[in-house]
Amino acid sequence: MQRDRVAEMRPPIAIDADHFTRLSALSSMASRPLAEVCEYLREEFERAHVLPADKLRPDIVSFGSKVKFRDEQTGKVQEIVLVYPLDADIARRRVSVLTPVGAALLGLSVKQMISFRTRTGESRELAVLKVGREE
Repeated sequence: MQRDRVAEMRPPIAIDADHFTRLSALSSMASRPLAEVCEYLREEFERAHVLPADKLRPDIVSFGSKVKFRDEQTGKVQEIVLVYPLDADIARRRVSVLTPVGAALLGLSVKQMISFRTRTGESRELAVLKVGREE
């Protein structure tokens, strides 16, 4: 019941159909350290609007999106590029969708906010400020 109430409070999201299929498979094969993030992603899939790539608005966070967001607890603004795990490189600010931040941002659009839990169990809230494509 608690989980259902939290899911109802989350903003609507949209995901590219091709990425949805690939992510669904990836999330079901992930190992123990990633289990919580994968469970979160599967919950997000249940409420996502799955659209063909050409119908996904450019201001929606998808793979390859450059996302500027603010951590509402700290006020810190960051800019990252959302990628698949093999393309992740924190030094280049390329964040995997299989991290709590990456999973939380997937499918959001500008001006949306989402709450999620970090790997240490901390509650965080992110606000999407800008979405573009990586140059």
